[in-house]
Amino acid sequence: MKNLLIATDFSTNAKHAARYGYTLAGKIEANVVLCNAFLVPAEIPQGGTLVWPQYEYEELQKSSADELKELEKSLERSAKGPAFRPYITRISEDGIVSDIVNRAAKKENVELVVMGTHGHTWVSGTFLGNHSRKMIDDATCPLLLVPPTAEIAPVKKIAFATDFKEPKKDLEAIFELISLLKRLNAELLLTHIYDEIDEAYDFKKTIEGFLLELSNKANYPHIYYRIVKSNKPAKGLDWLCRFGNVDILAMVHRKRSFFDKILTGSHTQKMAQHITIPLLVIPGK
Repeated sequence: MKNLLIATDFSTNAKHAARYGYTLAGKIEANVVLCNAFLVPAEIPQGGTLVWPQYEYEELQKSSADELKELEKSLERSAKGPAFRPYITRISEDGIVSDIVNRAAKKENVELVVMGTHGHTWVSGTFLGNHSRKMIDDATCPLLLVPPTAEIAPVKKIAFATDFKEPKKDLEAIFELISLLKRLNAELLLTHIYDEIDEAYDFKKTIEGFLLELSNKANYPHIYYRIVKSNKPAKGLDWLCRFGNVDILAMVHRKRSFFDKILTGSHTQKMAQHITIPLLVIPGK
């Protein structure tokens, strides 16, 4: 059985994301790894060598372990009904969050990492702020970013947004996503955000071929397609998240990709302030 890893810093938003992740794990029948990374303050003596005070390390380690135990108890108490109840393990280490999460994901056979965002500060100059942006850039498996406004409810529809510029790579990502969709019995909404420039090109044959190949190979009937016209990709995604009856927005992150355009787009901050649903980031292969 694969695991779902929940990265937490014990903030209110992180605890909300943990509840979201724990509920999702129950739906897909995956066990949970709770993970906390803490940084030990360094002292620099006259010799110039960094030294981590042992007493501070032990204090922080104990505090982290205690908080993880409390979070585990809280999640188990929140479980309702006879449905699958995930078994929880805990990891507490000092270091950089992305490094610890990636090591744990590899060791614990993790298929999805869940972490919270920070409300209206999804953005601080760049999309999602520096902390989440580093996780996005460094993630080795799919990453689900959960805003504090995300409702903890059954996932019925996941929108996969793309510009169809790299259809073969998009297909790979979708096939990976379908494993999750099947266990949720959720719909997949393929969404093409396009502007007047895109409209000048003939995308019809490309899209028809893409959908045909997907239909033949995916073996999953709940796949639909929708066009969203917008002169700015971020604005189109904003509209989709607000009015498209979508529970999760999924995108592939690779260099010079559609996702990368969203990260640096001028409308990013406006979109991020509106978005109320989780964002599933699939690392580009």
